[in-house]
Amino acid sequence: METITPALAQYPAEKNKVLAKEFRPSTNFYTSDLIFRNYLSRNISREGYTTMKERLEYTGAQAAGPMNELSMLADHHGPVLVKRNALGETINDIRFHPAYKELTDIALKSGMFRVKWEPASAKRFSREKHRLGFSVGYLFAMSEAGLYCPLCMTDGVARLIDLFGEEEDKARLLPHIYTNMVEELFTGAMYLTEKTGGSDVGANITTATPTKGKHYLLNGEKWFCSNANAELIFALARTDADIKGTKGLSIFLVEKNLPEGERNPIDIIRLKDKLGVRAMASAECMLQDAEGKLVGNEFEGFKVMVEMINLSRLYNSVTALSISRRALIEAYQFLMHRNLFGKNALQHALVRTKLTELGSLNVANFYLVWRAIRSLDLADNGDEREAQLFRIINPMAKKWSAETGVYITRESMELMGGLGYIEDMVMPKLMRDVMVLPIWEGSGNVIILDMLRALHKSEGFEVLCEEIINAAAKNEEYGLFLRTELDLLKRFAAELKTLPKQEAEASARLFFEKVITLYQMALLIEELNPESNAWILSALVYLKEKYAPSATLQATKPLTVEEVAGLIAWKA
Repeated sequence: METITPALAQYPAEKNKVLAKEFRPSTNFYTSDLIFRNYLSRNISREGYTTMKERLEYTGAQAAGPMNELSMLADHHGPVLVKRNALGETINDIRFHPAYKELTDIALKSGMFRVKWEPASAKRFSREKHRLGFSVGYLFAMSEAGLYCPLCMTDGVARLIDLFGEEEDKARLLPHIYTNMVEELFTGAMYLTEKTGGSDVGANITTATPTKGKHYLLNGEKWFCSNANAELIFALARTDADIKGTKGLSIFLVEKNLPEGERNPIDIIRLKDKLGVRAMASAECMLQDAEGKLVGNEFEGFKVMVEMINLSRLYNSVTALSISRRALIEAYQFLMHRNLFGKNALQHALVRTKLTELGSLNVANFYLVWRAIRSLDLADNGDEREAQLFRIINPMAKKWSAETGVYITRESMELMGGLGYIEDMVMPKLMRDVMVLPIWEGSGNVIILDMLRALHKSEGFEVLCEEIINAAAKNEEYGLFLRTELDLLKRFAAELKTLPKQEAEASARLFFEKVITLYQMALLIEELNPESNAWILSALVYLKEKYAPSATLQATKPLTVEEVAGLIAWKA
């Protein structure tokens, strides 16, 4: 029999805990998120909400429950490349932990593809299909950002097939994307990056040689192929090596399996050993007379691919929003039940001040990202004004959500102390996963150049300015501030267009960061309603102070515990 010493017998076991016994984390990321629910209630149709309600509740429950363990398993037991079989034959087989398939099944049951691409549903929800698809995707990515990349590629492939594919290909391939059955699913990929250029796609050297009709043989190495096991691949290649830059690129649909059933000759050199998003396979791939079908017109490949890139940037933004939101609520739920220095952590002013900052950034990013999603919905339905706006706010949302998402996640981890750094918790995985987002789909510098081109070549900035002016007219407290700062930005925008190229590029970063923050304030004002006041008003105060910091030090009055709770807007 075990002997208990008198000292140990009197040890207060009920006090020897990390968190108070009342700790109850959320069991559903949809029902707990007051900001998200408020937004959907005001920004999707009643029919759309009715259709998605059960899927939102299902995905929210899965993301807060079973997906946690599945995601950890898929992350710790990443894909493995089996180059050859026992007979020495090259098979290039990528094998996954069973958890990966279970996560994929949850994604399909969420309806994120079916609501967008099943013909009846696509027609019924044509004006809000991106909002509906991303609504469940936002919840899914809170638990599994790695698989959300292949899901992003799959949605992008469906978009290109729908916009540019032949009717035969649409009828044959799209059902494999909106299927409910994992065994029938065709996932997608885009092969852009090559050793020669990286983000400079115009430097690509992969060649395409015509065989019959629209069919070509592709040869070359693609350097960073996410979702390398995809059944459907869009790849850029040159049909004429003498035509340089992006003007010489054409785009081809490359299928994993040829019509006769054998594998298309794509040699997988190796899998990338990545810092994060480790559940999915990224690889270096060699196209060796791989068969591809020309999509769209010859030499218009980059123009076609931009449609997929734009959608991928939205996925990048949503992923950044999801990860940083998850990190923030993990920290907040932890702090609610953590006692430090004789009182609850939230009673400490510095803790509340940090949560005010992170919560405000999260709220501002939320409305920016969802505004970009709504803009694509409207642009896809022929709204030219929204198409112009989307041209500039999509890269804005991508850049800002990714950069601040890394910051929110890191700071949330720190709020949890040493426990936040331990692999038993979800925080290290979130930190690894979020780090790719400022790089993926255009690094920060590339995005700034894209916004600069949009400033010159579209009317997006003018449309954005109109929205800021409209918001200023609706809010007396912030109206003068918005109008005054916007006038300064508009004057600098005019100057920016006249500067020498080097000076314009060097000056663009701070300019666009100011534009983003001012626009976020306008979006917050537009979304004010009796319920959202709890999180929007605190975020507005923070953004104004961040935008125009005082020249002198001054006393800061922290938010109360109740005000912080209103800002985080999370109900366990």
